[in-house]
Amino acid sequence: MAPRVPRSSARPVGTVTRGTTNPNRLRRMDRWIAATHGAALRRADAPVAVDLGYGAAPWTAVELLLRLRTAAPHARVVGIEIDPERVAAARPYEREGLTFRHGGFEVPLTPLAARPVLIRAANVLRQYDEDAVAAVWERLCARLAPDGLLVEGTCDEIGRRHVWVALGPEGPRTVTFAARLGSLERPSDLAERLPKALIHRNVPGEPVHAFLRDFDRAWAAAAPYAAYGARQRWIRAVRDLTADWPVADRSSRWRQGEVTVRWEALAPGGG
Repeated sequence: MAPRVPRSSARPVGTVTRGTTNPNRLRRMDRWIAATHGAALRRADAPVAVDLGYGAAPWTAVELLLRLRTAAPHARVVGIEIDPERVAAARPYEREGLTFRHGGFEVPLTPLAARPVLIRAANVLRQYDEDAVAAVWERLCARLAPDGLLVEGTCDEIGRRHVWVALGPEGPRTVTFAARLGSLERPSDLAERLPKALIHRNVPGEPVHAFLRDFDRAWAAAAPYAAYGARQRWIRAVRDLTADWPVADRSSRWRQGEVTVRWEALAPGGG
């Protein structure tokens, strides 16, 4: 018999998603979070992270705990799913620092729990209408600790290509593009993994379309560096992008197959 899952008296906010997941699917996002947000987790008295909408299997929550603890040894992870059967299936994987709860975008932590320092929502909003994104972002950001971070984005089934938005309590800050470079033909291949707020904006006249166009041009110009490997070509292309785009990270992240750009430069309508 499956363990009984306590239900909140209030109906969870959101709808059940497909729930597809695979081990290591979110490793690129996790690696970025640990590197860029680890200090905030270490400073927190109660470093709580939420894996929101982890899916039909708990692998992403288990992996998030392991990866965050490389940067913040006392981090705790709460996996939240709107489907109670998925919560029941995840309960056997609970361990010190990892629990699972039934809920949705209301982020149902206990009344005495600290606000989360991190909410990760990967491959969740992809299944919602674009018009719903702003309200969900606002709701989730309101649940964050003062120095908390919401990371929301989309990746392919095995985590080769991933794009995410990072938001603080005040709203969106940056957009990060990440890829396994050996499988990338051109940077605009990442367009199919743009998060919901941007994927329908990849059309002429929109900033994200202009960015990907310029990235492809820089990638083509950097073709001679391919002789030294895809990583060196990516680094050169990103370095060229910095002349016209507000790239927010440094070469140490570019070496990981990443580039992070200020949100205001890519926001729909240019703002």
